[in-house]
Amino acid sequence: MTVAHYHRAARDFWEGTKDHDVRQNVDALLRHVRASAPFDILDVGCGPGRDLMTFRDLGHRPVGLDACAAFVAMARANSDCEVWQQDLLALDLPDARFDGVFANAVLFHVPSQELPRVLEQLHRALKPDGALFCSNPRGPDSEHWNGDRYGCYLSLATWRDYATQAGFEELEHFYRPEGRPQAEQPWLASVWRKPA
Repeated sequence: MTVAHYHRAARDFWEGTKDHDVRQNVDALLRHVRASAPFDILDVGCGPGRDLMTFRDLGHRPVGLDACAAFVAMARANSDCEVWQQDLLALDLPDARFDGVFANAVLFHVPSQELPRVLEQLHRALKPDGALFCSNPRGPDSEHWNGDRYGCYLSLATWRDYATQAGFEELEHFYRPEGRPQAEQPWLASVWRKPA
């Protein structure tokens, strides 16, 4: 149902998000990648391709991934990048392929009972010393349907438990949007490393 929602709303979603400023998130991933540029980056939940274009324009080699067929088509057209159509609950990723994984506003759609497996798959897809960026709406460790979209809203402590159990080491975390009191920052962003 979540994927179907995005398929129906694909054009409106693009128009509503194409100008969002997520440079803080992009910079958070890139400053923790230890490889020599250009970086191989997997943009998980790439949507219509906004962040693929950013990484491409910075000279990197991004690959997109999304479950929504409409988003995959749009991302390919908008970015001219390779884009894979894969469901988060049925990932088929190459081992040790990427220097960085960018998961901006997507992993909160994964039910908590599936999150350990998904994080382990992203861990395996990273090269040793690779970095994972995640941004999710934070919450009181609850999950439920919001209309026809599923959401899992975790606290920092709970998210930290999932990520460390998957083999990641925490590098940093922050709340978004910038410049507001924490009560007005609904997004939890974090960066993690796959130890070499």
